[in-house]
Amino acid sequence: MAGILYPKQKTIKKRKTHKPSILHQKDGTCYLCIRLHGDYRIHPIVHEHHIYGGTANRRVSEAAGLKVYLCPAHHETGPEAVHKNYAYMRLVQQDGQKAYEKTHTRDEFMALVGRSYL
Repeated sequence: MAGILYPKQKTIKKRKTHKPSILHQKDGTCYLCIRLHGDYRIHPIVHEHHIYGGTANRRVSEAAGLKVYLCPAHHETGPEAVHKNYAYMRLVQQDGQKAYEKTHTRDEFMALVGRSYL
């Protein structure tokens, strides 16, 4: 008997929701350039940075709009990069929590992310 008795069922992946950022719009500016230096220049490349990292919290950040757009120097390469500088990473996390708490409670934020940054 040739052939498959029970063919494999095709699975449909759940579509991810990509909510726009509640802190910063994607217009070519860098969130930290504006926040730290008042520099509103347009950068040719900006990276999307999920404020709360890790496997679970990256999905939460995406769904809740907790992300900012950063130039490469503020994202990964420079001395003020959030992936290298703990103080600037905390600054962005605190700003994200404050923005979320404008429309939600702190308990809702802590249930979503797992801890308070304020």
